[in-house]
Amino acid sequence: MAKPLDEWLESDVATLRDEPLRRLSEYHFFRDPSRPIYSDPDWFLAPADGVLVYQETVAPDEPLLHIKGRPYSLRTALRDDDYDKRSLVVGIFMTFFDVHVNRVPYPGRLTWRMLDPIETYNRPMLEMEKGLVGNRRIVLEQADYLYSNQRMVNRIDSHLLPHPYYVLQIADYDVDSITPFDLKQHQPVDQGHRFSAIRYGSQVDLIIPLCDRYELHTIHPTGHHVEAGADAVVRIERCENRRADG
Repeated sequence: MAKPLDEWLESDVATLRDEPLRRLSEYHFFRDPSRPIYSDPDWFLAPADGVLVYQETVAPDEPLLHIKGRPYSLRTALRDDDYDKRSLVVGIFMTFFDVHVNRVPYPGRLTWRMLDPIETYNRPMLEMEKGLVGNRRIVLEQADYLYSNQRMVNRIDSHLLPHPYYVLQIADYDVDSITPFDLKQHQPVDQGHRFSAIRYGSQVDLIIPLCDRYELHTIHPTGHHVEAGADAVVRIERCENRRADG
């Protein structure tokens, strides 16, 4: 269940701090717990376990944030200069203590594309990790990995939505791989089901284009910890429903 960062650190992480690093990296990190499957077309579920580090509505070329003086926009994130949709972006940072199996936020048909890093090596996410787990604060000014690191762009087309949405997986410095569970393209995927995993630290962004047919409302404050497939992160308010209620 979604929890404030302090509560998650005290209830879920505190008991693991004295565990040997080898045990954590070889056993705890690779866990894949069973979870109930939820299906509701009025909600987007969290695609990843982790901390909500930003929730912003931005135009395609508008800075989502500035990274050491450089603007980071949706076009930069998706490496697509033709992306033209104003969108809601929900960023989830997956700490070392999180389950690293990602789940489908909303049903549809999945197409994925791996993008190479801009630089020779991925940049580390350690400063963000230290900020969240050690200092209990979000340090976006250290998030230069967002600009440069290897990523997987997952596009999901749904007949329930007028536009496709995206799940952007961003790899950490020492990542081994971003691994789709089904290597076939254009496959139907169900809400809440497992579709991929990232090995050793990472971030996952949910990108939902806006439209006139619905409004999107975030559920939890930035800084809360959420679980993939278990916690809703965005509510869809369809315009026809709002007019009917009014």
